[in-house]
Amino acid sequence: MDLDVLFVGTAGSAPSARRGLPATLVRRGGERLLFDCGEGTQRQLIRSVGLVEIDEVFITHFHADHVLGLPGMLKTYGLQGRTRPLSVYGPRGLTRLFEILRPLVGRTPFEVEVREVDAGDELSRDGYVLAAFAVDHRVPAFGWALVEHERPGVFSPDRAEALGILPGPAFGRLQRGESVAGADGEVRPEQVMGEPRAGRKLVITGDTAPCEMTAAVAHEADLLVHEATFLDEEAERARATGHSTAGEAARIAAQARVRMLALTHVSARHMAGAIRDEARAAFTPTIVPRDFDRVLLPFAERGGPEHLREDER
Repeated sequence: MDLDVLFVGTAGSAPSARRGLPATLVRRGGERLLFDCGEGTQRQLIRSVGLVEIDEVFITHFHADHVLGLPGMLKTYGLQGRTRPLSVYGPRGLTRLFEILRPLVGRTPFEVEVREVDAGDELSRDGYVLAAFAVDHRVPAFGWALVEHERPGVFSPDRAEALGILPGPAFGRLQRGESVAGADGEVRPEQVMGEPRAGRKLVITGDTAPCEMTAAVAHEADLLVHEATFLDEEAERARATGHSTAGEAARIAAQARVRMLALTHVSARHMAGAIRDEARAAFTPTIVPRDFDRVLLPFAERGGPEHLREDER
C-alpha cells in the first residue's frame, strides 16, 4: 500500500511567489485526504497532480489562511459534475463556518458532509485511524495523526512444511489467521508467522506553539509535518502568536524520535536554508519542502522516508 505526502502549499499566513497557502495532500492507496485548504489550493492541485476528487478534508483551525480555499474548490467540483459526497472534518464551529460560506458556494450537486470533532476523537478507516489532537494556538486548533494498524508478521513456508502443512490453500488460511490440521495436530497461525510488523504513522500539526501533546502523539512517527513560522531569535514573537520556531520544532522532533521532520508554514521573511540549518542543529533528518515536493513513506522494512523534490522529478 503506497503512502505519500504532497506539499500543496507551504507558506505562512500570506502566499509568496513560490509558496501557496497551507494545504497538504496525503495519498494512501486510492484514497486522497486533504489537510487544510488555503486560498488557491485548487489551482495548486491543478499545477501538480490535477484537481483530483478529494475523499475527505481535515481542517486544523479556522484562520483564513487555512480555510478560504474551500468555497472555490467546492464550487469547481460542482461545475465538474461531482456526485460523490465529500466529508469535511474540523473543530467545533465548522458547521457555523459552512453556514457563513453557503452564499459563496451555493447549491452543489453533491452532498457536503460537515462533521465536527473534538480533540481525542478517532476516525476508524480501513487499515488505519485518523486522530485529532489538541495543539497550542491562539484559537482552538487540532493536529491530525494518521496511524496504520499493525500488519501480520512474515509467513514462513519452511516452518509450515516442518509442521506437516503442504503448500496450497492451507498456507493462505494460516496467513488469514485460521488454524489448520498438521501432521501432529492443529497448527496455529502464530506457529508459522513472524512478529507483527508496525504500520506507518504520519503527524500533521497545523499551526501551533511547541507542545508536549505533539511530542507524545508523534512518538516514533515516520514523518512529522510541523510548522516553523519563526527562527529562534524571534522566540518571544512566536510565543505571543502561538507559533513555533524552527529550532523548537526540531527539538520536538528529537524528543519524539521521529524518522523525518518536514517544516512548513514558512514565512517569506526567512530563507529556507536558514530554517533548515537552525532545525538541523537539533535534529538532522529535517527538510523544508517547497510546494509540490513529496515525501514517500515506505514500510519500515523497505527503508526510510524519501524526500522527492519537485524540480528533480
